[in-house]
Amino acid sequence: MTGTQVAVTGIGVRSAFGAGLAPLVAAATRGLPAFTPVGRFDVTHRQAHRAALAPGSPVLGEALPAVLTEAVTQAGLPPHEPPGPLLLARHGDPVTAAACRPVHERWGRGRVYTGACTAAGSAVADAAALITHGRAERVLVAAGYLVEPDTFAVFDAGRALARDGVARPFSSGRTGLLLGDGVVAMVLESAQAARRRGTEPLALIAGWGRAGDGYHVCRPVPDGSGLARAVRAALERAGLTPGQVGYVNANATGSPLADQAEARALESVFGPGGGPPVSSTKSVHGHALEASALLELAVTIGALREGLLPVNAGLLGPDPECALDLVGEGPQRAAPTHALSLNSAFGGANTALLVAAA
Repeated sequence: MTGTQVAVTGIGVRSAFGAGLAPLVAAATRGLPAFTPVGRFDVTHRQAHRAALAPGSPVLGEALPAVLTEAVTQAGLPPHEPPGPLLLARHGDPVTAAACRPVHERWGRGRVYTGACTAAGSAVADAAALITHGRAERVLVAAGYLVEPDTFAVFDAGRALARDGVARPFSSGRTGLLLGDGVVAMVLESAQAARRRGTEPLALIAGWGRAGDGYHVCRPVPDGSGLARAVRAALERAGLTPGQVGYVNANATGSPLADQAEARALESVFGPGGGPPVSSTKSVHGHALEASALLELAVTIGALREGLLPVNAGLLGPDPECALDLVGEGPQRAAPTHALSLNSAFGGANTALLVAAA
């Protein structure tokens, strides 16, 4: 990769496993899902009734400042002053915008990303580009989604939610996705700036790629070609070959068609049966929509640091259309130097983030 190295120096997380990254990584690497009956709002007349919900009654306008402070403090920066521009991924509706207004007033306006399930991935890619090309020394990236009744109802009406209450990415017998809470913040900065401050990076963002296929408003292109292009772009930017990737945190939600398309994308990049271990941590923490990419990037970084692979939970049996090296029961010890975190969204948007162990 040319230009400045991009380091991750601080991470703050709120998820169904509570505060902090450690409990989330522990659950992901042991394959312990957080799905429970929804009690936050009435789901009596819904087909699905489960989600991965954070403890208590979280409020986005309170959770975002908490994770931002956590990330900035871990990075060794003064928590009372904004360390750089803020790139925020969130719902685009007026209620969420109003809830986030104090966040912008405290941490700066920057940019807002509302592009569904690739929103936070695009924010990370933009932050890394700003740092790599010397336009910013340090950038805050944050994202938040809390499971709420409107989106739950839309996904349920569209028969997208798993009717058996279990997320089963890439598995035979999968029936859909399950939603989950995710509020995350990261400090990205030039590795040189971090080292000048005496701060050791948690990981490096080695490459990133984005591609669209525009095949259908909500269905992926069947051959996964858009996602494959995003992965190849990330590898090219990092100057790596596919064989140097040691783990893939897949986008897979448990959707029959989308999981098949992603498996074909991975086969296109890595070759039939020759790819690295794969799992989707959505099988444990649920789908956090706009926050998904940042939540999954955090889990991937945590797993690399722990030397453990996240488990692809919920497996009933192999799907011949998803012939991947899936991570089974854990914990499984491994020490990959590079990992991919992938996300796809309605409309054919795809992001690939390539992480290097620090």
